[in-house]
Amino acid sequence: MRRLVRAPNAAIAQIWADLLCEAGYPATVERLQLSSVAGELPPDQCLPEIWLRHAEHEAAARELLAELERLPQRRWHCPACGELVEGGFEQCWACGALMPRD
Repeated sequence: MRRLVRAPNAAIAQIWADLLCEAGYPATVERLQLSSVAGELPPDQCLPEIWLRHAEHEAAARELLAELERLPQRRWHCPACGELVEGGFEQCWACGALMPRD
C-alpha cells in the first residue's frame, strides 16, 4: 500500500477514496480517528489519508484527483425566481427549481 494524499477532512477523504475506487484504483481512508488527539499530536499529522492498495496506480490516481480540482464551476440564474446560483449546484437554493439544461 502507498499513501497518496492527506485530505482536509473525513468527508472529502471518503469522497476521494470512493471516486478512486470507482475508477478502478482501490483506495482506503486511514487515520479517521486521529482528529480526536489533535493538540496532543501536531494537527497536520491527524488529517485523514488516502492510501492506494497498488503502488502502480499512483500516477493515474494523482491525475484523477488533479482533474477534480480543475472541474469548472457554473453560474446560472434560476429560470423560476431569478436567483444567481454559483458552484456545482444543480438546483436553486431559494426555490428548488432545477438548473436549465442548455
